Amino acid sequence: MLIGPHSTEQERLEFREKINAQPRNYIAQPTINLSTAPCFVDGTIEPRHVDLRPYVLYGEKITIVPGGLTRVALRKGSLVVNSSQGGGSKDTWVLQN
Repeated sequence: MLIGPHSTEQERLEFREKINAQPRNYIAQPTINLSTAPCFVDGTIEPRHVDLRPYVLYGEKITIVPGGLTRVALRKGSLVVNSSQGGGSKDTWVLQN
């Protein structure tokens, strides 16, 4: 995985070679601005980038359930939230009135 705006020239050159060698193994997508959430890290509260994946039940009717999976970037400043690349998850609570 390469996040273009946060990569070095050397990383882009190396990735260019990989893509040229096996283009079917790669896909590009735009970088989006992720929200941040407070996270308890090493005894302090710090912001980390997160995204929310809602749960949708599909059957005779479609239902969006409260909560979901919040994926979190574990490294400060990182936009990588998927667990296979070093991200993690946070509990997602939905409070109803």
